[in-house]
Amino acid sequence: MKLNMKLVGFVAALAAMGTQSALADDASCKTVRFADVGWSDIAATTGMASVVLEGLGYKPTVTIASIPIAFAGMKKKQIDVFLGYWNPSMTPQIEPFVKAGDIKVLETPNLVGAKYTLAVPTYLYDKGLKTFADIAKFEKDLGGKIYGIEPGNDGNALIAGMIKDNKFGLKSFKMVESSEAGMLVEAQRAAKAQKAIVFLGWEPHPMNVQMKMSYLQGGDDVFGPNLGEAKVYTAIPPSYETRCPNVATFLKNLQFTTDMENQVMVPILEKVKPNVAARNFLKKNPAVLDKWLNGVKTLDGKDGAAAVKGALKV
Repeated sequence: MKLNMKLVGFVAALAAMGTQSALADDASCKTVRFADVGWSDIAATTGMASVVLEGLGYKPTVTIASIPIAFAGMKKKQIDVFLGYWNPSMTPQIEPFVKAGDIKVLETPNLVGAKYTLAVPTYLYDKGLKTFADIAKFEKDLGGKIYGIEPGNDGNALIAGMIKDNKFGLKSFKMVESSEAGMLVEAQRAAKAQKAIVFLGWEPHPMNVQMKMSYLQGGDDVFGPNLGEAKVYTAIPPSYETRCPNVATFLKNLQFTTDMENQVMVPILEKVKPNVAARNFLKKNPAVLDKWLNGVKTLDGKDGAAAVKGALKV
């Protein structure tokens, strides 16, 4: 009986060693390369992930790129992680890469309860521009313009498709492409002056509290039902889980809330660096780390939660 117990203990030890080995990342995983498409919500989530990875002994880097370039970079193994795949609006852009086996989407979303569709200042909504079908009625007031964000963005593609197909009678409209910040300046300026504007809006984002705005109904066929209700997923190269299992475990654990992202985005929009805003949030809310770091080690195999909390001094 004693011999059997020793054997059981030996087998258990071997299994534990095997598990530890399976979860260990080698030195090639130290640099974790994120893509950021220039949205403040992706800057916020990437900032939070980066701060945690730094505490674990990794070296996160961020490449600012359009969505098509980010996906192409992942295909070429130049990008490791993209935290901002908005489903369903971004699906047409990512689907070819997924089907070709160039990108893997993690099964569990990192954010639920998001939305993404066209919006107007609330005073304009109250004047009657309540639906996608109402936009053409206000063409003169709108100057025949719909404001999107950066070139290559999925939302811009949906707007351009509506105009091209004359959906909702929009064939004479023009889409204005700019950065997220540029679009917000135009929207806030119009709202303050009580002028007409239709723009691409989404949540989570501080715009929802920085100005009185309303989302347009009737765009289900374009942006999806329930005001473009979306889930946000994490995308990685298919080989990444096998090559860097410890980081992959962290990425699978990583989940955000709209309130959490809004809190980190506000200082980012005020020109605070994403990692600084993220670090300040995590120092005030260290409890979120417990779930994120469940089963996660440092790069050199130590307790991940203890290391990150120690780095944050919480």
